[in-house]
Amino acid sequence: MTTQHEPSGGRAGNRAPRRAWLGALLAATWVVFLAVPLREAAGAATVPMRVLGVAGVVGLAALFARSFVRHWAESTPTPRTATLLVAAQLACVALTTLAAGQQGLAGLVLVTATVMMFASLRAGLAVVAVLVLALLTLPRTVPGWQPEDGLVLTALLAGVAMFAFRRATERNRRLHRAQEEIAALAVAQERDRISRDMHDILGHSLTVVSVKGELAARLLRSGPDGAPALPPGVERAEAELTEIQALVRSALADMRGMVADERQVTLAGELAAARSAFDAAGITADLPGAVDEVAERYRDVFAWALREGTTNVLRHAAARRVVVTLAPDVLAIDDDGRGLGGGEQAASGGGNGLRGLTERARGVGLVVETGPSPLGGMRLAVHAPDSAVLASAAPEGEGSA
Repeated sequence: MTTQHEPSGGRAGNRAPRRAWLGALLAATWVVFLAVPLREAAGAATVPMRVLGVAGVVGLAALFARSFVRHWAESTPTPRTATLLVAAQLACVALTTLAAGQQGLAGLVLVTATVMMFASLRAGLAVVAVLVLALLTLPRTVPGWQPEDGLVLTALLAGVAMFAFRRATERNRRLHRAQEEIAALAVAQERDRISRDMHDILGHSLTVVSVKGELAARLLRSGPDGAPALPPGVERAEAELTEIQALVRSALADMRGMVADERQVTLAGELAAARSAFDAAGITADLPGAVDEVAERYRDVFAWALREGTTNVLRHAAARRVVVTLAPDVLAIDDDGRGLGGGEQAASGGGNGLRGLTERARGVGLVVETGPSPLGGMRLAVHAPDSAVLASAAPEGEGSA
């Protein structure tokens, strides 16, 4: 049961998109495999068969191109969507084969590539094995067809090539996100350095000016042996000195407030700190690589929530795995530890930690909830009231531990 917390008493710009035309061009190079099936389907004996065959080839090409461009744009479909996509491609291959005969089996090369584009290695190998078995047996069992083992080798090489391409693009994406994180940390560190220097240098100077002004005002008010030393007209000078003191104190307070704001936690910094802490504790962590999709007004609260959740996992959860999921208006921290029995109480820090986080979240219109995690432990979620909190943890797979 999810618990929503109320305090007592009451999209940033995305990364520049990758070149879409390059993804479409790479997809077109794969669609070349359908040239022969298209020719054979267009030459089918009857018009209905021609229509079905050409529709199958065009549909398969469109589905594969859409899959490839989606992968190129760093958008991974859900397992259900990927399964439906592969099933639709197989249906198109079947239509093509009805019109083009054995040549229609060339479409299985694209199906193999699609499977290795999205599926896990184990599931992908299982599906590819079934497709290879079909390429081996169908030409030997269907009357009039001839064994064509070269197509089997082509399908295998296509699967290997697509899996290698997928691994390379994933590594490049992780590297790019790591570079963005390093850049954000460098900016945060430089701001912190400037804040310290401003506090140490300008703060000291303003303090000295304030003390000197106060001393000058006292000297004006009293002469030697305590005799009055305020001839006519000097009262204005004393008033000006008093105003100078007030202005200096105000500037000093403003500077300290600005320095305090500059030294607030950052979401990118907390992600890096969480990664380091989980690695040191031997906890497998699946953390997002970048924060650019998070709305700017929510980043500070998400940073505090990540710090609170990380502290809870390290101190109380006894977890072995943690998944942190970010969306434009949602942060969810899931672990496989002790669950609400120890986690929720720990997260509250005796009432202060969670209460403080809830007050921060309420200030920007967010809601804090705790509840059971799909991983078996505890979930800490901060989200907009009208947002659906993620129903499950991030999918199984490689994390950026």
